[in-house]
Amino acid sequence: MKKVDPVVDEAIQTLNMKDGPSRRRLLGGAGLFSATAAASALISACTSSSSSSAAATAEAAGSFPTTPKWQFWFVNHVTTNSFFTPTQYGMADAASLLGLPTPKWGGSNNSVISDMVNYFNTAVAAKADGIALAAISNTAFTTPVATAMNDGIPVITYNADGEYVHGVPSIGTNRLAYVGQSLYVSGQSMGEQIKALVPGGGDIVIFIATVGTGNIQPRYDGAVSVLGSNYTVAEVATGAQQSAEPAAEKAYLLGHPHVKGAFAVDSGSTIVLGPSIKAAGLSIPSGGFDTTGNTVPNIQSGLMDFTIYQDPYLQGFLPTLYMYLFKLSGGVLAPPDTDTGLSVVNKNNVAPYVADSRFQGSTTAQKYIPVPAGPIKEPLATTST
Repeated sequence: MKKVDPVVDEAIQTLNMKDGPSRRRLLGGAGLFSATAAASALISACTSSSSSSAAATAEAAGSFPTTPKWQFWFVNHVTTNSFFTPTQYGMADAASLLGLPTPKWGGSNNSVISDMVNYFNTAVAAKADGIALAAISNTAFTTPVATAMNDGIPVITYNADGEYVHGVPSIGTNRLAYVGQSLYVSGQSMGEQIKALVPGGGDIVIFIATVGTGNIQPRYDGAVSVLGSNYTVAEVATGAQQSAEPAAEKAYLLGHPHVKGAFAVDSGSTIVLGPSIKAAGLSIPSGGFDTTGNTVPNIQSGLMDFTIYQDPYLQGFLPTLYMYLFKLSGGVLAPPDTDTGLSVVNKNNVAPYVADSRFQGSTTAQKYIPVPAGPIKEPLATTST
């Protein structure tokens, strides 16, 4: 029996190469006494044994035709906000998967709508192949989106899709589809959480980065709509720049020490909410939105009670995929409106959100995160749409 180098033996076990022509040819060959010779023989054996299966794998995964290198653009309202870090990873990952250049990213870093409109118009002038827009206004983007669509440029909104007037959506554009959270409904969900944490009513505060914008105002309005007259709600602006939000929250809490609960409707205000409450010397119920920054550790440590997740990664990944499929199919594969989720995360179910990942924006590394063992627990579905 010829001696087989351990490198070959380990590789055979790893590749699960069963007894067959390739395995017998490998083991029966000469020159397997060194790792170098072993590697050469192994490559030869694997190539001959896997050529047919490789073709089957490629076919099973799909083989799209060659297309132009379509350049998509994303127009955003707070381009430097940490919430949109996973969104940018999502759009880049989708483009890489499809063999496209990374979409362009720009707009405003401070919710200045004129800056967003200018960047949108720049994309149209550059003959963008598709535009994804965070439509935080129901009026400002009506003409720009119509112009793009008339020029044959598909437009998809993400994260925000106009505004809500008394709980009724006012979209204001003829975009193809919206990818993001159902914002007013998510606010109503927050309202139910507040009622459970602050039973009976009282004074509460809800912090909001920018009052009136279509991406977060609907959440505040939704929350207030379910709280009722027993609650006195203060709506307090913290500013679009994350660096200013801690001071705004702490100042309010220091000036209102008898408030019974503090909550937030945007990622930046949520990240600093727990520490702000602690810095003001208070111990009150709290909650907010998203899982970026220190929000998850704050929930784990008890500084916050809950947060509501809306999956920012998918808000970058899916618009890119949808624009690609629309272009690929000649417009037949029209994108669907897609709700990216409304999951209430608390200390009991926060575990899946702890791992660092591109999906949470907490690391640049690409990595596989196994699904935890055991049952997948989801509530019973309430609709089929």
